[in-house]
Amino acid sequence: MFYLGIDQHRKQLTVCLRDEGGNVVLRRQVSTEWQRVREFLREVDNKCISAGGYVVIVEVCGFNDWLLKLLPEYGCREFLLIQPEERDRRKTDRRDAHRLSELLWINRERLLGGQHVQGLRRVFIPSADDRHDRQLTTLRKQLGATRTRVINRVQHTLQKHNLQQECPTKSIRTQGARSWLEKLALPDIDRLELDQALAQWTSLDEQIAEAESRIAQRAARNPNAELIATLYGTKAGYAALALAASIGPIERFPRPRSLANYWGLTPGCRNSGETKQRLGSITKQGCATARFLLCQLSPHVLRRDAWMREWYKRIKRRRGSKIARVAVMRRLATIIWQMLKRGQRYMTGDPAEWRAAVETATQSKPDAA
Repeated sequence: MFYLGIDQHRKQLTVCLRDEGGNVVLRRQVSTEWQRVREFLREVDNKCISAGGYVVIVEVCGFNDWLLKLLPEYGCREFLLIQPEERDRRKTDRRDAHRLSELLWINRERLLGGQHVQGLRRVFIPSADDRHDRQLTTLRKQLGATRTRVINRVQHTLQKHNLQQECPTKSIRTQGARSWLEKLALPDIDRLELDQALAQWTSLDEQIAEAESRIAQRAARNPNAELIATLYGTKAGYAALALAASIGPIERFPRPRSLANYWGLTPGCRNSGETKQRLGSITKQGCATARFLLCQLSPHVLRRDAWMREWYKRIKRRRGSKIARVAVMRRLATIIWQMLKRGQRYMTGDPAEWRAAVETATQSKPDAA
């Protein structure tokens, strides 16, 4: 088998191909034009077909999709995505491709066997449905952020003329406030800016409504999203579908803290020599959208779950509100793991009572059958 390392960029691919003995047999740069990429992959396929094919390793970036779909058409046995390391002081595309192919060849047995390699963060390749759900929920998040910026521009215009107290309603997001803004007397340039902001606001509301309609349709067909939707604050479907798409198959997380670590909610550390073990802040690695959504869900859970609220207050008295909020986010991650692993809906109260209810339900299933 051959081992191909690719350093992917927008206009070119820098490649390094090794044989079973680790010897470099091909090094070059290939244009990303469709004809030249296909010619190169056809050449690699012809060279490697007698040896059983080839395996590819690539650092993850925002445009791996087209290459991911193209490689299986030309004899690629497996496609490995890894998280890029910290930038080296002597970095070139050729060195990156050489390092990737060498990394793949050295750890070929463990990587192809699906085992963990120390110091290497392998990226899970989601299914087609999960990729669609991730793209759709990311679009919804971007639309919401854009609408927030437009609303802030409107508020800035009001504050500029000290008119926010004259708004007929408490918030400017109401229909009454919108009608008042459309008739508000302002200087010419400010009136033009406000009219354009209101038009963008209306357009974004329509786009968000269309995105949420599609999200609701896809969430109804996703069993993991239906379970996560039983959490307080996820009834709209957006948060449930985004978290479910980020997780994928729950079997790839062996224990609850694995999911919290995947979302970057576990503390980092830098221990060396005789220094005492001191944990730092959370790593913030992984899906930032998942952390954002868990932060948004925390107040809803604390408002409705009395046991979780008391647990949060105990941590808040000892460590402060920010650390307590992050602790709630991490606990929600472990609860979501338990829900998906056991196929159970969210239950309020003491975790011991929750486990007892789950065991009772599990034991009663054979009797019912």
